[in-house]
Amino acid sequence: MSKFTVDLPKERSSIIKVIGVGGGGSNAVNHMYRQGIAGVDFFVCNTDSQALERSPVPNKIQLGTSITEGLGAGSNPEMGKKAALESIEEIIDLLGVNTKMIFVTAGMGGGTGTGAAPIIAKTAKEMGILTVGIVTTPFSFEGPRRTQQGMTGVAEMKDAVDALLIISNDKIKEMYSNFRFTQAFAQADDVLTIAAKGIAEIITMSGDGNVDFQDVRTAMTNSGKAIMGTGVAEGADRAIKASQMAINSPLLDNTQIEGAGWLLINISWGMEEPTMEEMGTVMDFFQEKAGLNANLKFGWCSNETLEKKLSVTLIATGFGNKENTFKTPKEEVRIPLIEPKEEVEENVQPKNVEPQNTFHTPPAFEESEIIFRPMAPRQENTHTETKQDLFTIKPMEEEEPVRINLHDERVEDQDLERERIQKLKERMVYLKNLNAKLNNPEGMMDMEKEPAYMRKGAKLDEVPHSSVSQVSKVSLFENPDDDNKIELKTNNSFLHDNVD
Repeated sequence: MSKFTVDLPKERSSIIKVIGVGGGGSNAVNHMYRQGIAGVDFFVCNTDSQALERSPVPNKIQLGTSITEGLGAGSNPEMGKKAALESIEEIIDLLGVNTKMIFVTAGMGGGTGTGAAPIIAKTAKEMGILTVGIVTTPFSFEGPRRTQQGMTGVAEMKDAVDALLIISNDKIKEMYSNFRFTQAFAQADDVLTIAAKGIAEIITMSGDGNVDFQDVRTAMTNSGKAIMGTGVAEGADRAIKASQMAINSPLLDNTQIEGAGWLLINISWGMEEPTMEEMGTVMDFFQEKAGLNANLKFGWCSNETLEKKLSVTLIATGFGNKENTFKTPKEEVRIPLIEPKEEVEENVQPKNVEPQNTFHTPPAFEESEIIFRPMAPRQENTHTETKQDLFTIKPMEEEEPVRINLHDERVEDQDLERERIQKLKERMVYLKNLNAKLNNPEGMMDMEKEPAYMRKGAKLDEVPHSSVSQVSKVSLFENPDDDNKIELKTNNSFLHDNVD
């Protein structure tokens, strides 16, 4: 039995819990605990009893007390899994205390985090708790074995959680190459803190138009890969600068939000409340980046600590079947459209061929299912010349086969895609201009003065002026001089149109 206890009164327990698993996850949660995140409870789970004793977080669970004896998992993910399963009842008791949402943070590549984090996350999800994973991938210099274990752990976490945020340690190395080793790891803890803090405080921070828990649940349940970013800026262009910072977070695995199904946006300010134009700038920026099909939900609140700054937090989810770059790669199989069978070459050699076997089987085109047939009915060959021609083998010039890869896009598809993108861009420009007019009183007046058919660009047929006579001056009459044939007759030439 673990010597560490968890004391959470149900009436005071938060609906959001952050659990650090293993050494990396516990270090991150220790950092979050010191920084502070409004409205969440913190926990650390580890197989290493000494690491748990050093943690300032009051709520602790020692995993696999009898299996590991408090000595750690020895960088063995299987040992981490067994330790989590041994302590699964304690984990269930912890999660059963008023929990609606859980963040599972871990460093992938080691033993406890890689093995135990997916077990804890899967248990939480099966209990109906919204489960978000925040994990780091190993530094490349930690070796191929640890990198492979990390990739496997990320893939298992993706299957166990509702949404997964991945932070690349190699990107931290690229950005902070001149930092000391411990400082670089501290930067990773900062990013983990920003990710958890940004999502949690979207729910917990009160505001006139805050994004509530149900909004987050709708956007994140079974969403797979998730992208989160925060930007803070001040000055004249603070809205666009903060938005760009949020979408260009250099430490998250992927910052492309194109194709996202859901966008959750929270805007916070200090002493200077944003204008309607600034709010529109933020919304238009993210909508354009994600596409018109993305569902956008935004909230806003004031935060006195920001002073004159504007803070923008983005959560993007629902990327469909787009695979995460850290998932174990599958072997790519490419099948050519034309694949000749092996027996074709054997039939070329003339070995005691009798007349009925003069027609050898042509190469089969499997994918296109094309069958070659003789132009005329098959007949027995009686002439010696024909037999000689049939068995004369002439060298053939090797021609480079034209192969079409099944994965390549056709030109027609590319043209259709370009046309679709162009239409989307035109629609974005039209909506943006319309929004600008609606927000401007002068623009509204101009729209009211302009007829609807002109705004729509409709073309009307040319109609003759009312002063133009529509009466014909031609009449029909019977010509007595020509057998009473019907002929056309103009008006009487002796009479003037204008009567005196």
